Amino acid sequence: MFVFLVFCTRLSLLCEIKRKHVMISKNQIKDITALQQKKFRKELNLFIVEGPKVVDEFLHSELKITEIYGLQNWVNKNILLLKNKNCTYFTVTDAELNRISALQTPNEVLAVCQQPIYLEKNIDKGADVFLYLDNIADPGNMGTIIRMTEWFGVKQIFCSDNCAEIFNPKVVQSTMGSLARINFYTISLANLCKLLNVKPYGATLIGENIYTTSFPDKCMLVIGSESHGISNENIKLLSKQITIPQAKGGTAESLNAAVATSIILSEVFRQKNFK
Repeated sequence: MFVFLVFCTRLSLLCEIKRKHVMISKNQIKDITALQQKKFRKELNLFIVEGPKVVDEFLHSELKITEIYGLQNWVNKNILLLKNKNCTYFTVTDAELNRISALQTPNEVLAVCQQPIYLEKNIDKGADVFLYLDNIADPGNMGTIIRMTEWFGVKQIFCSDNCAEIFNPKVVQSTMGSLARINFYTISLANLCKLLNVKPYGATLIGENIYTTSFPDKCMLVIGSESHGISNENIKLLSKQITIPQAKGGTAESLNAAVATSIILSEVFRQKNFK
């Protein structure tokens, strides 16, 4: 009897979807595509998320989704979740999704989300590891760092004001949903050091070998951009410069910032786990 009731509920919802489908308006298309530009994301305090994997991660997070535009098959599969989240949703055609998507190949669904507000008073000062990003301007690097940071259990990231915007569609997509579970704070390194009373270790090309460095129990890591490194202003604030040693015969000038962050965090957590 219970299974039959669930089936009837789902069937009635699917019928409702079919009745509800209308072409999205020109104004809707204009409003959504405007969110591909930083100016309008900031003005409207909204951003877009695309693809079934990433949208599903956001649907299961605490972030507020204002609207969802999905192909019929995607909506059919997710109708109960949409109802439980009380989302406003629209079924769209492939052509309509193509018009609103920021992707070269649109992928089933697009969600419009409200930007969360990250307040300084909510910073977790008791964390073991703090990550500070200095001028990470490439959206792909930023997104990969966010995703990798979640892998290592770091739940907050601190950024200089010249870092890539975290709500940039390229950043959002490359995080693969991790963006929904990490807190972000834009703050100067000087102010962060005062706030946390932690001396930062910075990744440079001339620092101490990370594999012979003893990282403190409460550790702040500073990562600069691949092309410019850590700014001169922030270099002066470092208590120690660290480096990833290059293998004998290696000739690359530098490492991608996301790769470097991953290697250094891996060593930090190796030491913490085996002390």
